[in-house]
Amino acid sequence: MIFAETLLKGAFVIDLQPMEDERGLFARSFCRDEFGRMGLKTEVAQCNVSQNRKKGTLRGMHFQLPPKAEAKLVRCTRGAVYDVIVDLRADSGTYRRWTAVELTERNLKMLYIPEGMAHGFQTLADDTEVFYQMFEYYSPEHASGVRWDDPAFGIRWPLDNPVISRKDLSYPLVGKQPSG
Repeated sequence: MIFAETLLKGAFVIDLQPMEDERGLFARSFCRDEFGRMGLKTEVAQCNVSQNRKKGTLRGMHFQLPPKAEAKLVRCTRGAVYDVIVDLRADSGTYRRWTAVELTERNLKMLYIPEGMAHGFQTLADDTEVFYQMFEYYSPEHASGVRWDDPAFGIRWPLDNPVISRKDLSYPLVGKQPSG
């Protein structure tokens, strides 16, 4: 695996290193030792799958509050997504900044999202599936989110008129766009 830190400290795009032959390919998508050497979480609490029927589906921006804050490892196993994270760590030099990466079933990229960041994605193809490894258990009383279209973040989503849940539409705006 090749780890490349994003502009948001502690968040990594991870490229798998496939071995290919006449049968297809094989690649490791998680190694406790390698994650540990990078200072990342190593104990997976649960795994989740998100299936999305329509291109343009937007899920986000989700996170969990302390003491159940969660780190995530996200990979697209079918189709393609525009995967976005926002830094919500008030003491961070990149507070309220965002970054995005395209994850597809073919590019074999993953996104490691540390605690304190909101996460969401927009599907770029019909019938897209996303696989999550979670480093904390889901806790409904700690689950939270921020608006996908909050001007404080200025996220540029690739597709207009997203398919989005009422719950995701109900998240609050966090404030005005930061200066600079």
